[in-house]
Amino acid sequence: MLIISTCALLAAQTAPPPRQGRRGAGGTREFLGLGRQPDAAAAARGKPLFAANCSFCHGATARGGDTGPDLLRSSVVLHDDKGEEIGPVVHNGRAARGMPAFPALTEAQLSDLAEFLHMQVELAANRGTYQVKNIVTGNASAGEAYFNGPGKCNTCHSVTGDLLHIGAKLNPAELQQTFLYPANREPPKVTVTLPSGEQVNGTLKHLDDFNISLTDAQGEVHSYARDKEVKVVVEDKLAAHRRLLDQYSDSDMHNLTAYLVTLK
Repeated sequence: MLIISTCALLAAQTAPPPRQGRRGAGGTREFLGLGRQPDAAAAARGKPLFAANCSFCHGATARGGDTGPDLLRSSVVLHDDKGEEIGPVVHNGRAARGMPAFPALTEAQLSDLAEFLHMQVELAANRGTYQVKNIVTGNASAGEAYFNGPGKCNTCHSVTGDLLHIGAKLNPAELQQTFLYPANREPPKVTVTLPSGEQVNGTLKHLDDFNISLTDAQGEVHSYARDKEVKVVVEDKLAAHRRLLDQYSDSDMHNLTAYLVTLK
C-alpha cells in the first residue's frame, strides 16, 4: 500500500497540466457531459407553472416529493432537449403511473416548463454554477500567530516575499485551497544513484514502478530501469504542506485564511 500511495503521489506530481479548455463554464459543462445552457428567462417563466401543476407531487425544485419521483433523475428529462420529450408526457399524462394529464397547457408553457426542469438539472450538476459563501470566519491575529508559530509557515514563506500582496491576488476560497492542497508549479528535481555509485541529477520527466527518466542541466534525457540497485530520490517541496493537512484544526485553517486575506 505504501508503494502504491507513493507512486500515485509521484504520478500526480508529474502529470501534465490541465488543458486550458477545461477552465471556465464551457470546460465544466464538457467535463460533466451536460447539454446546452438552459434559457434562464424561459426557466423563470416555467417556475410558477411547475409550482402550480407539478410541485405537489415532485417537490418545489423537482427533486421528489411525497408521491412523485425525483425528475432530475428522469430519463425523459435527461434525454430531452427543448421539450420534445417532456411536453408530450406532461400534456398526455401517464395514467398507469398515477400521473394526470395537463391538456390545458399550451406548447409555449410546456416549453417553459421543460426549461425549468433543465435549469434544475443544471443547478444540481454543474459545479461551475456553485457560489462559495464567505469563508473568512476566522481570527486574523490568531492566524498570524499560527503562521509564525506552530504552523512554521514563515520558515518557507515570507509576507514581504513570495506572499507579498497574496490577499489581493487570490480570493479567500482560492487562498484556502492553495495552502491546503498546493500543486507543484514545475516538475520536481530528482537524483538517481546508479549501482556504480554515480549520481545523475535533473528534472523529473517520468516515473513509474518500472522506469524513471529525467532531463539534466544540459537538456539531455536519461532513462533507467528501476530495480533495488537503482536509488531514486525525488525532491518534495510540498512535504510540509502535506504533513500539516493531518494536523490542522478547523480553527487553524480558518484563522490562517483570515490572516492571509489581510496581506493586501
